[in-house]
Amino acid sequence: MPQRLRSILLPLTALSWLLLLLSALSHSGAGPWLGAWPQWTTQLAQGVFVLGVFLLYRYHRSPLQGQAFVRLLKRLLLGPGLLALVCIGLHLLERLLEPGGGTGQASLLFTSIYTVNLGLFVVFLARTNYAWRALVLFRSTPRLQREWTVFEVLLGATLLFRLVGVNPPDYLAYPLVAGLGLFGVYLSGHQKWVAYLSQREKWRAILLQSGLLLGLLVFVQYFRVTQVDPQLIAPQPQYAFLLLTAFFSAFYALMGLLVTFFNMPIADVIEQRRNEILRLQRLTQIIQRGQTTTEVYRILLESAVQTVQADAAWLDLDPAHAGIDAADATQYHCLTPDQADAMRARLQGHELPEGEYITNDLNARIGFEGTSQHYRSMLQLPMRGLHFNYGMLYLLKLEPHTFDREDLSILQTFTSQAVLSIENLELVRTSLANQRTQEELKIASQVQDSLIPKNLPTDNWFDISSHSLAAKEVGGDFYDFLHLPGRRLAVIIGDVSGKGVTAAFHMAQMKGIFHSLMQENPLAKNERDKFPVPSRFMAQANMALTHCLEKSSFITSSLYIIDYEQGGFVFARAGHCHTLYYHALREEVFYFDSQGLGLGIIRNESYEKHIKNQFYDYSPGDVMVIYTDGIVEARGGDGTEEYGEDRLKLRLEESYFQEADEIKNFILDDLNGFTHGHPIHDDQTLLVIKFKSAQPLPLA
Repeated sequence: MPQRLRSILLPLTALSWLLLLLSALSHSGAGPWLGAWPQWTTQLAQGVFVLGVFLLYRYHRSPLQGQAFVRLLKRLLLGPGLLALVCIGLHLLERLLEPGGGTGQASLLFTSIYTVNLGLFVVFLARTNYAWRALVLFRSTPRLQREWTVFEVLLGATLLFRLVGVNPPDYLAYPLVAGLGLFGVYLSGHQKWVAYLSQREKWRAILLQSGLLLGLLVFVQYFRVTQVDPQLIAPQPQYAFLLLTAFFSAFYALMGLLVTFFNMPIADVIEQRRNEILRLQRLTQIIQRGQTTTEVYRILLESAVQTVQADAAWLDLDPAHAGIDAADATQYHCLTPDQADAMRARLQGHELPEGEYITNDLNARIGFEGTSQHYRSMLQLPMRGLHFNYGMLYLLKLEPHTFDREDLSILQTFTSQAVLSIENLELVRTSLANQRTQEELKIASQVQDSLIPKNLPTDNWFDISSHSLAAKEVGGDFYDFLHLPGRRLAVIIGDVSGKGVTAAFHMAQMKGIFHSLMQENPLAKNERDKFPVPSRFMAQANMALTHCLEKSSFITSSLYIIDYEQGGFVFARAGHCHTLYYHALREEVFYFDSQGLGLGIIRNESYEKHIKNQFYDYSPGDVMVIYTDGIVEARGGDGTEEYGEDRLKLRLEESYFQEADEIKNFILDDLNGFTHGHPIHDDQTLLVIKFKSAQPLPLA
């Protein structure tokens, strides 16, 4: 309702009631100072007041919120209806105490209370009428909505005709009033809302509707008696409208009461089905609220007991598949563990045939013969998932023959939903774990990437190019460089056994060991003894890794210390791939034949015996290729053929004259062509160092 229209109607309605009061005082003789008012003023004031009240409620928001039917009835009874009854009580008391009550001239108080009651009666009828409209139109069809509109228009016409002075003849007026009454009877048959009441709400609705009927009857009786009082005005001008409205209000309440009452016998069944749906919905929503598997099983047990109204129950779960601890593998309801153990012992070895889950007389079941059981009926239901059996649900009743196929059907739905919820919970956990793993791998990959040197050492004496590719998110290959005093460069390459976060962790450890051991020793006797030679480094690294490397893990590595001032290098191989070398003067490509065990294989001081240093002088144009086994063991062809050392050697023979970066790309292009169509199964690292003939720039 537009606020502007409401702001007009409210004062107009209040003013019309005030005029009605003054008119009543004038006609009753209680206000001789008002003089004699004409009859039409009473008719107009009363008509405008009734019209204003009904329009205000007509355009007010619906009194029915959702499905709060009982609350609507309660507000009707405790609203103006109850207040009006109090006013009528005061009026009757005033008439009893009035010395000339009913025969003499009416008092000011008497007439005022009468007019107040008239106003409250109209308000009561308006509220009741539009409350019934909300109930009639609850989930109604468009046709019913149109019928209600016609009913309202016809009722309003009876009021307006009186206001404008149109009085149809009796032969026309009576059939019209009777027709409208029958129309109201027809509309009173729409009591669809009753079906949505629970058993308890039905009883409350019956009481509230009885109270409303009583209020209406009291009102009607009051005005029926007072209308013959010559000292008072009766609502005669609006008889037809008020009579029809009061009739509809009373008849709809009566019909609602009867329909509700006669629905009581089937209320239990409806209530049971409603509860079954609600419990099933509750189970369905468990996963959305993030509850645990233990809570799912507990709710399943409670819902099953309440649905079939079992006297006792227990739930046996398989901890191996049910996602539950062994301590919570059995849940009881109104049953002691000893009672359950006794029944389990009798059930053992005497299972029901496949598909039969109901025993309606335990005394006659195999395993229970000759005994007198406290519980006579049993329903046992397996909880089967797609891949596993999660457990068995047992429900018990005291009386025999109390479980039926319908109980079994609804419980099968419950257990299926519970198993689905458990499996969904497991999927969610797995998904979260995978997500966490992916996040950890992402972090590990970032850490590993930060450990790979981004800036390669540059000098006029050599040219270096590198390549590193991990087979998975996180790899186990590593390499690093470190400038040493005396124009020396330490180069290390390694491969950690295994992959993933653990390999990346060991890779970081190895990098830390490399930087720690290659620090200057202040106690060294000469300049060159300040840093360990490769074999000594490997021995010390092996000792350090003994305390942090798993027994099943090891690291292969090679360490090169290039002395480009002397034109030579020394290296040691700890189980790593052979070093490929091109000798420019001899124009020969070969592999260094050196021995050495991987780090972590022997974890004592004897390890040093298995590591040897190898010295070599290089010439300008020499090329050294260092790599991990992911290069030479890369698979191609039919998936079983390996790239191999020979093929790598051939590629260097074909490209040794190029720059280091070009040699690396040439080898990688050949490698990628060889492995085309096959996934990389191991980390690949390739370093190419080409020694130059250029002399270092003179110092300034």
